[in-house]
Order: sequence, then C-alpha cells, then structure tokens
Amino acid sequence: MSKKLWAVSRFAHESEQELARFFSFYSVEWRYEPVCFALSWDEQGRVVKSITPDFYLPQFELFVEITTMKQRLVTKKNQKIRRMRELYPDIKIKVLYGRDYRKLLFKFGVLQ
Repeated sequence: MSKKLWAVSRFAHESEQELARFFSFYSVEWRYEPVCFALSWDEQGRVVKSITPDFYLPQFELFVEITTMKQRLVTKKNQKIRRMRELYPDIKIKVLYGRDYRKLLFKFGVLQ
C-alpha cells in the first residue's frame, strides 16, 4: 500500500484514517474494507445482514475492526462479530475498542 496522502472522505471515520497512518508509518501493509462477509440471508438467499471489517493486514492474515462509537452501538457490532466468528471460524478478526485504540496511539506517541 502506498504511503501517499489520501482524501479524508475515503474513510468512514477519522479514527480509521489515523489507524491507516499508523499502519503505514510502521510499514504494516493494509487494505481498507476489502471484504464484505454475509451474516444472514432471506428466504430467497439474498444477503440481509453483513459486516465489512475496516482493515485487512495480509502479513498477519488478520482483519481489524475499529469501533470508537457509543456503547449501545458497540453492542450491535459485537453481535455481528460473534456471528462472523460462528460462520467463518478460520478468519481471524481483532476488534479495537475506543480504549484499545487510544492506548495504542498513546503507547506509540501519537497521543500525548
């Protein structure tokens, strides 16, 4: 992935942009929202619920989902993550909650 600057509009949230910069700074290859996983289907077989993890880190074969939102919204996202793990047990995914994200940025000197 190129270390070029990108438009803010490419990311759904500022925290995703900051995490992308973090990965690039430490030469961690990343892909933004490369895969959408189906989680449930209607009677005709159409996908009615899905999840698109924020990042994929190829060298670690790991998806990363960052969530810095309000707790009531996190609960819904956690349900999706649990369902993803049930349906796709061989796929590794790590959820970075707001506190994890802030600790990571603080540890590496991004936050003071």
